[in-house]
Formats: sequence, C-alpha cells, structure tokens
Amino acid sequence: MMNKKLYTSILSLLASVSFAQDLKKENVDVAVLKMAYLDSIKTTFTNHNTSNCIDERWLAELSNEEIFEDMYTDVTEIDIDSTVAFDLSTDVLKKRLKRLDDKSPFIIEYNPALENVIKTFLKKRQGAYERLMAISEYYFPMFEEHLAKYDVPLEIKYLAIVESALNPKAKSRVGATGLWQFMYPTGKQFDLEVNSFVDERYDPLKATEAACQYLSSLYRIFGDWSMVLASYNAGPGNVSKAIRRSGGSQNYWNIRKNLPRETANYVPAFLATMYIYEYHKEHKFKPQKAPLTYFETDTIMVKRRISFEQISEILDVPIEQIAFLNPIYKLDIIPYQDDKAHYLRLPKNKLGLFVSNEEKVYAYVDYLDSFKEKTILPNMSEGALVSTTKYHKIRSGESLGSIANKYNVTITQLKNWNNLRGNSIQAGKNLKIFSTERVSTNSYSNTSNNASNQVYKVKKGDSLYSIAKKFPGISAEDIKKWNGISGNNIRPGMKLNING
Repeated sequence: MMNKKLYTSILSLLASVSFAQDLKKENVDVAVLKMAYLDSIKTTFTNHNTSNCIDERWLAELSNEEIFEDMYTDVTEIDIDSTVAFDLSTDVLKKRLKRLDDKSPFIIEYNPALENVIKTFLKKRQGAYERLMAISEYYFPMFEEHLAKYDVPLEIKYLAIVESALNPKAKSRVGATGLWQFMYPTGKQFDLEVNSFVDERYDPLKATEAACQYLSSLYRIFGDWSMVLASYNAGPGNVSKAIRRSGGSQNYWNIRKNLPRETANYVPAFLATMYIYEYHKEHKFKPQKAPLTYFETDTIMVKRRISFEQISEILDVPIEQIAFLNPIYKLDIIPYQDDKAHYLRLPKNKLGLFVSNEEKVYAYVDYLDSFKEKTILPNMSEGALVSTTKYHKIRSGESLGSIANKYNVTITQLKNWNNLRGNSIQAGKNLKIFSTERVSTNSYSNTSNNASNQVYKVKKGDSLYSIAKKFPGISAEDIKKWNGISGNNIRPGMKLNING
C-alpha cells in the first residue's frame, strides 16, 4: 500500500502543475488580448511615412561612452608641458592660431603647452574626432541657435566636446551630468529640475539654455572668454584666487600655474579642439556624416502618464531610441502633472504619427491600465472596516465561553490575546479583545485607532453613557477611569481614550 505521505505529495504536485498550466494559459490569453487590441488600433491609424528613425549604429555612436572616458582622461591626467613629437611645424601652427585669433572673440595665442595638446590630439585621437564631427552635426545647429540668442560666441559649442564628448548621458566621477556637465547645485541655480522621475541636466535643450545663461553671467564677471571657460570648470571663486595669487593678472596663461590641474588642462583642450575642427582638412581627417540632426526631431506635450515601452509598442520605435531622445526621464516613464508640462521627443515622422492618432495612443494606455490589479477600497456608504482593541471587564458568573459568544470570537483567541493558560478568569479583571467591525462614516470620522488604542472625539450632545453604548463591553465608569474624569463633565471636541 502506498505510503500516505508520498500519496499526499503526489497529489499536491499534480495540483501545482494544473494550477501553473491554468495560470500560464491565463497569461497567454492576456498577452493575446493586448496584442489583438494593439493590432486593431494600428489598423485604424492615420498613416505617415515613418522611416525616419535612428538606426542602431548611429544610436550607438551618439551614446558612446568610450569617447567621453578618453576625453575626461585627457583633460584630467595629460601632462601638457611634455613635448610631443608630431609632423606639424611650430611656425605653421603659429600662423594658423593667428588666423583663428583674428576671427574669434577668444584670445588665441601660441603657447608651447597648447602646441603639445594639439599634437597629442592629432596623434592619438584622430579616430575619436572623426566620430565626434559626425555627432556634432546632430547637436551643433541646436547649440548655435541658443548661443546666438544669448550673444555667446559660437565657438563655445566646442566646450560640450571637452565636457561630455557630446554624450547627453555622460556623468563624471564627481557627479557632473549631461552634455554641459552640470553639478546638482548649479543645475538647480538655473532651474534644471531634478526629482525621482526627471533630471533636466540630461535634457539637451534645457541644459544648453542653462549653459548659455551661466556662461553669460560668468562673462559679466570676468570679461574674458578664456577666464569664463576656466570658471565654468573650476568655479569663479577658484579663478579669482588664481588671479590674486598671480598678482592680479587677467591672462589665462599667466594664472594657469595657480589653477587646479584639471582646469590648467581644460582651456588648452578646448582650444585644441577648436583648432582640429577648423583645420581638420589640412590634417586629412575624414569626418563621418550624421544621418539625422537634432532639428529633424520634435516634441509633443504628453497629456497623461506614459511609458517608453507603451510608446515603443504603439509607434514601432525601439525603446533605445526613445530613451536616447528623451534622456531626461530616469525611469523610462514620462510623468503627467497638471502644473508642469512634460514632453516626448521623437523623429518628426514618428511624432506626426503620434499627433495624428493621439486619442488612440492614450486609449491604448488606458486599455493596458485595465489589466493592473486595483486596490480594493471600503464602501464608505456602508461604513469603513476598522480594526480595534477592546477591553471587557469580567463580571461575576461569566466564563470564557460566554464572553467569547458575546463578541463572536473563540475561546482559543481569548486565551491567546490575554496569555491565559487555563480557563479560569477572575471577576473585576479586564480581557483584551481584538475585533474588526464596520463603523459608519460619521462614527469613523470621530474615532482614530492604532494597534493598541482607540480615541473617540466627543460630539455635541454626547454623554458618557451614550459614548459607552457605541463600544460593546465598555461602561461609562470605564471611560471615566481611563480618562481621569470625575463626575460626568465632558465637552465637544474632547478626545477620550477608550481602551484604557
């Protein structure tokens, strides 16, 4: 005969398998329902040509971490005072720098340290700069529009290469973030919001606007763009100290020795980048081309909370592309607030598809929400379920059985709640009783409770006797004793401890 335990185990296993199969079937059915609904919506879309998306290789290039790390290492660690061997004569370099100086508001003069940085970048970073020149085609038109708006030199666009290698998700070891590498306090100073859902330091447009404002304010302080760049990196306080330690000099190269090492390399790296962009043909650089520019994307304000996954499903755009174009959203969710607009950026053709079918997009989001498990709230018209702790004062002749029947609980529960080992109880003692009851909305609003206490707020017309009647097993004398009341004096608004 089969062992009883073994038989029970087999039955349990079979039941589990059956349940799992039912659950799997249910999940498959839900997935099929969602797919069918999605397909039915798409068949009714007003169609647009939607081929203008970012291909995978270009997307990988735009979000390349390697170039950012290399640039960060160059700026922070390179020894720019060490001579570099490269086939570029000093005389030729001086002439080219002079031509740059003639057409730029920056003071661009020859310096051996600058020559070393230029030669280092030409020698070691040609491939990186050819890639950056493609990425800059995507961002530079947008940068130039904002720089012109604030009368900031257009050459400042090269600063974003030194700061982030044009990676909108770049984050330095000290927490500077985004294309323009804003630290948290500076970002807040220029109204870049950071919260659980959003970090506007990652937003190319908003961060560029903030960078222009910050650079303009620094120029009003120093009146020299090289000093502005140094201040952007080290802070205006450190630059002011370097000026004082240099005897009041206003020339960057004269104060450089008194700046932090990263800042001492920072301006030369910027000027070297400008030189490479302006003379890349002379050095036989072959820039890659951008298949898409920032101006070929556009935004729409969302009218309800929506996730990248939902947008991807309904518009057939890879999540990676949506995430790249919307780096501001930390959780891959675009929140919705009545008092704060949030925007979705997409390639223009895909955005046209969204705009033309906006109601259907949100209908799909609502449909998906219908599958989420909802919190079950009490029906307040019938009263709220309230868990309370009560005390019953044992009267002469009562037993555990009679008390249990009175409160519709078991003897075992009474014994467990009150740590009783036997069935003997003593008249005059209190028994703790836990219960859950439905309290009318009116009564509920006048009581508050926690795990071991209940408070009643006295209303106009209440008496100790009428209050005691609301709580089975409680007498007016109990309320007086628990609250130190002599006589029957109570007043509206008074809070009475009911559980002692």
